[in-house]
Amino acid sequence: MALALDKPRAPRRPAARRGNFEMISWIFMRVSGLALVVLVLGHLLIMNILDGGVHRINFAFVAGRWSSPFWQVWDLLMLWLAEIHGGNGLRTVINDYARKDSTRFWLKIMLYVSMVLILFLGTYVIFTFDATIPTTH
Repeated sequence: MALALDKPRAPRRPAARRGNFEMISWIFMRVSGLALVVLVLGHLLIMNILDGGVHRINFAFVAGRWSSPFWQVWDLLMLWLAEIHGGNGLRTVINDYARKDSTRFWLKIMLYVSMVLILFLGTYVIFTFDATIPTTH
């Protein structure tokens, strides 16, 4: 009695047409993951542990922090790497679990649109943050 295996869902493409996207994506996940560990742990250390912790975080703290290009770039890198890293991971999950091509297509369209929207809004906020807005207490 022979054991029969189901055919794979994705048809095999000839080797000449295969791109390096998945390999580059795999490398990006490792590199961005390491960078995110440094960025996020640094963020958590500064925001939650050092110099009074979360009790000192308010509008003035954020305004002072984002007045420095260093912190703007730090937060921008954290935003972009986390969004693309997470989106790439979710793209892989969609490819693995969506059975129908149309479902896979629409899920990835929703993913890409949400990624672009979040990256645009986050970048916009970081670079247009106005520290001179009067606050009321």
